[in-house]
Amino acid sequence: MKIVIKIGKWLLTLVLVLYFSGCAYLYFQQENILFHPTKLSADYQFDFDIEFEEKLIVGKDGVGLNGVLFKSEKSKGLVFYLHGNAGDITRCEKDAYVYTDLGYDCFVLDYRGFGKSQGEIISQDQFYSDVEIAYDSLCELYNESDIIILGYSIGTGPAAMLSAKSDAKHLILLAPYYSMVDMMNNQYPFISSYFLEYKLKTYEFIPKVKSPISIFHGDADEIIYYGSSVKLKEHFNSKDELITLPGQKHGGMNENPIFVKWLRNKF
Repeated sequence: MKIVIKIGKWLLTLVLVLYFSGCAYLYFQQENILFHPTKLSADYQFDFDIEFEEKLIVGKDGVGLNGVLFKSEKSKGLVFYLHGNAGDITRCEKDAYVYTDLGYDCFVLDYRGFGKSQGEIISQDQFYSDVEIAYDSLCELYNESDIIILGYSIGTGPAAMLSAKSDAKHLILLAPYYSMVDMMNNQYPFISSYFLEYKLKTYEFIPKVKSPISIFHGDADEIIYYGSSVKLKEHFNSKDELITLPGQKHGGMNENPIFVKWLRNKF
């Protein structure tokens, strides 16, 4: 019996050590888990088929952030596009074309450490601040009533945050998360969200958005589960909508025919 008790205590100790080691790893590696940038040299020359202009955005701490303004032939306004958690602007030309083809300019920001942007993301507040500064700089060129804020994947949280503070024309969220806490509880329910610094509570901003909100989510999304958008719908106002994309996975949402048709009819 004593041997059994000793083995039980040893196993319990081992489980606790592994659990807290995992929590510690999560805490110190949050940025590496959430963000997967590709880096471009400062002198990298973009080669897009769409007419474009590079923009330098300066963060509160003086860090330089790179953005690209893709231009339509006859601009009706701006799509302020916040991309996902991987790659850089060079992956976004095909997405931007969807909006320039509609007659909207499209601005894409590379977050810190992505593409030609300097620095690295170290906090949620910093992440939100950079996005807000970039948005404010574009508001100097466009009337807010002509700006559509669009977030995809990781970009949906800051997009909702911006819209809650702005008078933009419309908010579009592609494959949004309810919050990172909810995502973590869904995928890793055995790990406490106490250690998560990036809460990214999209649901808190939804009721505060004055413009119409349109959420698109694939029911076959393998990265951000479809139920996230169903939960966000509970915070909708009467003007908001959730449009399900049957069979759509996480990638390629901008080219989904249902979404593109909706865009053409709406804008």
